[in-house]
Amino acid sequence: MTAATHSTLFPQVPDSADAVLEGLDPEQREVATALRGPVCVLAGAGTGKTRAITHRIAYGVRAGILQPSSVLAVTFTNRAAGEMRGRLRQLGAAGVQARTFHSAALRQLQYFWPKAIGGSLPRLVDRKIQLVADAAAACRVRLERSELRDVTAEIEWSKVTQTVPADYALAAAKAGREAPRDPAEIAQLYAAYEDLKRGRSVIDFEDVLLLTVAVLQDRRDVAEQVRAQYQHFVVDEYQDVSPLQQRLLELWLGDRDDLCVVGDASQTIYSFTGATPDHLLDFRSRHPGATVVKLVRDYRSTPQVVHLANGLLAQASGRAADHRLELVSQRPAGPEPVYTEYADEPAEAEGAARRIRELVDAGVPAAEIAVLFRTNSQSETYEQALADAGVPYQLRGAERFFDRPEVRKAHSSLRAAARFGGNDSLLDDVVDLPSQVRAVLSGEGWTTQPPAGSGAVRERWESLAALVGLAQDFATARAGATLSDLVMELDERAGAQHAPTVQGVTLASLHSAKGLEWDVVFLVGVTEGMMPIAYAKTDEQIEEERRLLYVGVTRARERLHLSWALARSPGGRASRRPSRFLKGLRPGSGAAAGRTAAGGSGGVERGVGRSGAVAAAVPRRTQRTPARCRVCGRTLTEAGEMKLMRCEDCPSDMDEGVYERLREWRAVQAGRSGQPAFCVFTDKTLMAIAESVPEDERELARIPGVGARKLNRYGADVLAICAGQDGVGRDDDD
Repeated sequence: MTAATHSTLFPQVPDSADAVLEGLDPEQREVATALRGPVCVLAGAGTGKTRAITHRIAYGVRAGILQPSSVLAVTFTNRAAGEMRGRLRQLGAAGVQARTFHSAALRQLQYFWPKAIGGSLPRLVDRKIQLVADAAAACRVRLERSELRDVTAEIEWSKVTQTVPADYALAAAKAGREAPRDPAEIAQLYAAYEDLKRGRSVIDFEDVLLLTVAVLQDRRDVAEQVRAQYQHFVVDEYQDVSPLQQRLLELWLGDRDDLCVVGDASQTIYSFTGATPDHLLDFRSRHPGATVVKLVRDYRSTPQVVHLANGLLAQASGRAADHRLELVSQRPAGPEPVYTEYADEPAEAEGAARRIRELVDAGVPAAEIAVLFRTNSQSETYEQALADAGVPYQLRGAERFFDRPEVRKAHSSLRAAARFGGNDSLLDDVVDLPSQVRAVLSGEGWTTQPPAGSGAVRERWESLAALVGLAQDFATARAGATLSDLVMELDERAGAQHAPTVQGVTLASLHSAKGLEWDVVFLVGVTEGMMPIAYAKTDEQIEEERRLLYVGVTRARERLHLSWALARSPGGRASRRPSRFLKGLRPGSGAAAGRTAAGGSGGVERGVGRSGAVAAAVPRRTQRTPARCRVCGRTLTEAGEMKLMRCEDCPSDMDEGVYERLREWRAVQAGRSGQPAFCVFTDKTLMAIAESVPEDERELARIPGVGARKLNRYGADVLAICAGQDGVGRDDDD
């Protein structure tokens, strides 16, 4: 489940460009208004990066600065691209191209192929594993099914890193890859695979990028036509860009620099496919004039979940760790993460299913719960345990929603009803859209109550129930919407694979959970040998496993359960131990060595201009001494504690009356400016003011969170409140 589906599905379109900026925090607003030149957004998990970049595009379009047809936004999955298009449409910026790298390249290749190459584009094969099997047969090499997948992955890695068969062995050794077969043999299979493709006049997905790069490099006229079409580029999940995708992006750009990239090096978990965070981390050196905005306000997870996530990265090493972001939760406090040890794997699965059953019985929607594991092979045990507990579930990464037979049939039935509904007796007594949908889908097997059990019948019902729920949300948001309008919405969603929420617990691997979020997350199998995985040997591989666990932790909004089993089977030897990544984080596991985050705090950094001068608006960084608690003297590391200048546990001498008057004043100011209350002052800043009760501007300015701009705007009011005066509150729009 995504943030978009967790909030209102169909919000009202903002009535102006300025309205697009409403509700953004200061850093998100910086992203949205930085419309020229290179921009790098370092966005931590849950900090609203998609919101920031879609509002950036929409603001530029609504303000007349960007032409919708001149913007190309690229990301890595059809689901993410579909969500981006949906958000842009809701913000009044329809017409912007939001696509995956492959989709954008394929469109260009199809258009320019007759002109640049001649004839029609070769057929695209969506699954290359059969071709690899045929190549193995041609080379008289016998491959098991698991080896077929591994060799296919090696071929894909070679192509996205622009490695030809003759260079595979050397490139794989240099990259530290553990080849599934002898490297010379894989090079032979790779060459045979390429020969087979040419002989059959087919191309694969990597060829789409390679051929587009080749056409743009060789045909200046084609490159100029593409660059004339697109002047502004946005790249999401930039830490996952491969060398081939980076090359394509450079060819799209030419000698221009209107590029906005968004990413988080701490969420780099696909390096085995050729992805590298180096392009993100080197962005400032390649573009000295870049504006860098850091998003660290976490709106997704509770402080308890964020504390664990920060603790995981505090123990990390390597280049990505040097640029980690220290998240600051913006949510109310929640429960502490739960750590549970089990005797064996079946007991662990049964324990998770039992807790999930309790949560569902207590009113937590099943769709807001996920069980995340390291490998897909762990899924079966949890499927059985949930079925035994009577809990519905869905497999992430299984058959896509709009490809399910019952969904395709329901879609067709709704389309037929929209066209010929006047002759359908099912619709005689219904007028509103949700009732029409329920009537049509009742003929497909939907009922008001779910069937018992959790087998195929229940899964079909869940699919239809998701369509019924979507229709209700659609009708609520768009008064007067017709069945034809809903069918058009379904057509767009099917094209983008933007599925509605299915009411079932999600079972997913950690890799496939990237980009999603749930209220409750169960991270299972957190043992040595599984997390990190046994075949992770090098320091780089171990650190990627740590980042993978970090991604899993940051999927949770409110509740997080981590568990491990001491043995695989009942009665087995209890030889396993919890993951090293939890040392110093779970109770009773000792202390952990931490490190300071070089890129930890949020904010904006202006780049060096073309003349080499730093923009005058940016203050020069100064060395700061460690902040210490004014009560006990301990070094402070948490942002909230540093604002208070004391430990959370140390006694407070806050003036409660001043604090309450400040909160009332802040609510008035927020209402006047149309901003969230924290944009005036955060709770921690108000507490710090109420504890110190400053008497003049100099004392007020010393309080963290009171910068020069806020001192100028709000200083007089705050000092008046501290002095006990009433009736404060300037009515200005500064």
